[in-house]
Amino acid sequence: MPASNTAADAVTVIGLGPMGQQIVRTYRAAGFAVTVWNRTPGKEEGLGAQRAETVADAVAASELLVLSLTHYDAMDEILGSVDLTGKVVVNLSSDSPQRTRQGAVFVRARGGEFLAGGVMAQPQELAGPAAYIFYSGPAAVFEAQRELLRPLAKMEYLGPDDGAAQVFYQAMLALFLPLLLGYEQALAIIDRSGSAMARFMPYAQRSLGSVGELYAAWTATAQDGGPADPAYLRMMVAGARHVVATGAALGVDTVLAETVSSYWDRAAAAPASTFEVFRG
Repeated sequence: MPASNTAADAVTVIGLGPMGQQIVRTYRAAGFAVTVWNRTPGKEEGLGAQRAETVADAVAASELLVLSLTHYDAMDEILGSVDLTGKVVVNLSSDSPQRTRQGAVFVRARGGEFLAGGVMAQPQELAGPAAYIFYSGPAAVFEAQRELLRPLAKMEYLGPDDGAAQVFYQAMLALFLPLLLGYEQALAIIDRSGSAMARFMPYAQRSLGSVGELYAAWTATAQDGGPADPAYLRMMVAGARHVVATGAALGVDTVLAETVSSYWDRAAAAPASTFEVFRG
């Protein structure tokens, strides 16, 4: 059984997927004593951490428990039979905001304190200048753990609602995932046309320069309901259909483009802004 680490530089990490392993590396690089537990043994090798034989041992080893799991059901399964009195569970796993709130109740019912987190970084980017983590939960708990969480990434505390971190995290994924697919779709169009993807890339990069201003302007517009001028909507319907036609002519999968086009079609038919179509 690992010895209990009561020092301010000790942490237990549960879950050793790519992000969990990088969390361990980051804490070890900062000089922390790290105890780990993972369902599949062997993933702790080379991390410089102490492996706990059981979940109970892992929980007993440190006051702060950082979880990096596939979803919140895994937390319930792993910690369901463990007394969490005196422990602080920081769950950095992805799930819905409502499921996160249920997870907070689960932890507190077992005597523990709870914070939710959403990691806005790829594993290799953790602790880097662009990385940050959304946190939510009781302010007093966050402030008490601030210095222990600081090594991981810049901290963005969103307030006492346990689900707030996942609201913002999932909203960021809603932004990022279509963006990634959209870029791959664009590359497929370029490649199928016989042009070099590397030649296209600088133009795509250049387009990102104005994104910050675009988001600011679009947020202000959305707060007023979004643009619903019929002439504007007709223009966007035509443009979206041209993207579909281009992809189809080149043999590129058009499901994403057709989905995008359908939103403009629905907005024009209403008539309403695409924001109102999304918001319902």
